[in-house]
Amino acid sequence: MSWHQELLVGFDLETTGTDVEHDRIVTAALIRLEGDGEVAGQQSWLVDPGVPIPDEAAQIHGMSTAYVREHGRAPAAAIAEITEALAEVLRADVPLVVMNARYDLSLLDRECRRHGVPTLSERLGHPPAPVIDPLVLDKHVDRYRKGKRALQALCGHYGVPLDGAHEAGADAVAAAGVARRIGEEYPAVALPAPRALHVLQEQAASFQAYLRRSGDPEAIVEAAWPLIPYQR
Repeated sequence: MSWHQELLVGFDLETTGTDVEHDRIVTAALIRLEGDGEVAGQQSWLVDPGVPIPDEAAQIHGMSTAYVREHGRAPAAAIAEITEALAEVLRADVPLVVMNARYDLSLLDRECRRHGVPTLSERLGHPPAPVIDPLVLDKHVDRYRKGKRALQALCGHYGVPLDGAHEAGADAVAAAGVARRIGEEYPAVALPAPRALHVLQEQAASFQAYLRRSGDPEAIVEAAWPLIPYQR
């Protein structure tokens, strides 16, 4: 059986912004989905990031500064829990599906460092793997398609329902759904071993950078995947 026919775990963050070095986690969700797409379990976190949530971000995910200060958990303990939950998934060699993984996993890495808790890489003893990123996969299998490739656009393209966009749990489920559809439609990525798919995605990101260096204006350049190295 291929990875897309087996258990997947979707992960998503909603944050204070888009800068992995400085922005903070507001909500997180980890959703276990069986091979038939049924939700088998879920964990979610509401975090008080310790800084004001910009109005633009609050309008997207619906979490205001006042609300998270009243209801959110202290960041250090919540981030440690989130990171260990991800580590448990990856230690079991279950694929972790993360849309635009280099953003979510890098921001989580920086949050760990900010609050003095072991990072995901430190807990595993190696960079996060196996990770499945619908964004990287879509670019790999359909490189020259025009248009947006945000999660909502990919859901529309692959016919995957997205109920409650920008809610971490809904986005995690949808990302896993998109990954499954890509595996179903493109046999070239329906590999039996999730770690082989992980390596393919690393190579795909590197190839995009090569194309751009070679003068292809349509190539999409990715930084390191699935984790941007920390610069001290």
